[in-house]
Amino acid sequence: MTCRRLFSRQLILLLILVLLSGCLRRPAATIITGELHGENFWQGQVLLRGDVVLHEAASLTIAPGTQVLFLPPLAGEDRLTEHPYFPGSELIVRGRLKAAGSPQAPIIFRASEPAAGPGSWGGLNIEDSEQAVFSFCRFQQSDSAIHARRSWISVRHSWFEHNLVGIRFHDSDILIENNLLQNNQAAIRFHFGSPVIRNNEIRDNQKGLFITSAPWGYRIGNNSFIDNYPYQVSLGEGVMQDVELGNNYWSERAGDLLEKRFYDGRLDEWLGVINYRPVLEQAAPGAGIRWNR
Repeated sequence: MTCRRLFSRQLILLLILVLLSGCLRRPAATIITGELHGENFWQGQVLLRGDVVLHEAASLTIAPGTQVLFLPPLAGEDRLTEHPYFPGSELIVRGRLKAAGSPQAPIIFRASEPAAGPGSWGGLNIEDSEQAVFSFCRFQQSDSAIHARRSWISVRHSWFEHNLVGIRFHDSDILIENNLLQNNQAAIRFHFGSPVIRNNEIRDNQKGLFITSAPWGYRIGNNSFIDNYPYQVSLGEGVMQDVELGNNYWSERAGDLLEKRFYDGRLDEWLGVINYRPVLEQAAPGAGIRWNR
């Protein structure tokens, strides 16, 4: 074998080893703390620690396939723990946020420890935001995955699982459409507000829908409420008017068995009554998500 041929083979082998090492080396995850200003773009794996605040004049775009993982805060980093904030690391959104995943590459929001339980991180605390848009996202292990106040929110084609509360809001314009809310303590909880809640699959939660005070201008229809126990819907002490929830599907269909799954004026005379008729006889067509199947 000539020296030139031997040198060529050694060079090729060296190039292959360099390429392989580049493929095997994972880029270091970004750790985010403190405040975010200006225009921000996240992709890959992003670690949040403590109370991270998106400034009111700032924006954040999260790319499809991004994993946003919440680490336990270090000493002094969990500055906001009293309501309306939560203990643990959280993202406080005062600017504009766009988290648009895809069926092939959803955006993941969860605790950094895969085996952590519900309430292991605070949530996405959205306050006075002009726009926060979520699609094809998955939320796990939070106190309140999305908590919105006085904001404009769209939540579509997303999956909420193993949270204390999936979606929680008050005084917000919010669209909740084509989501799966499963195995949470409460799937959707709101205090005041005029939500549009349609085409969702709400199943196996302790409370499917929890209305704590005076709903108005709401539209809640074409949802499938399946096996939420003990309550498909629960009214809080501030709901003294009747609540219209016709044109939804209920796993108990109708009658006494279903009405036992309502905490309303049937159990507490001070509360309004849930009017659930007419009912959909079959699971709401097109409700829920399809990308997880």
